[in-house]
Amino acid sequence: MSRNRKHRCCREDNSGMTYKPRGIPMGSTPSVVIPLDAFEALRLCYLESLEQVEAGERMNVSRGTIQRLLEEGRKLLLGAIVDQKPFSIGKYPSCCKDGIPCETPDE
Repeated sequence: MSRNRKHRCCREDNSGMTYKPRGIPMGSTPSVVIPLDAFEALRLCYLESLEQVEAGERMNVSRGTIQRLLEEGRKLLLGAIVDQKPFSIGKYPSCCKDGIPCETPDE
């Protein structure tokens, strides 16, 4: 039996925005959803210029997990741009199953 995923601390994104290529009708291609935790790792490492270890500490995960999240986020984001697909940011981190928020760690 696998262990439960560790909660990933992320900044909330309640914008509900979807980004789409100009000139492509919204319903014509499937939308790509970038998990909130992958987006948060991208934001921390590339926008705030944090080292992976520091980003991991902020998100309460290991550096290896940050590496995997960065790879996943880059792949999804660039794939959507190159393939001209709309994309949006997920509402919950991937540790929260079926949209049900997981338990946050005790402070």
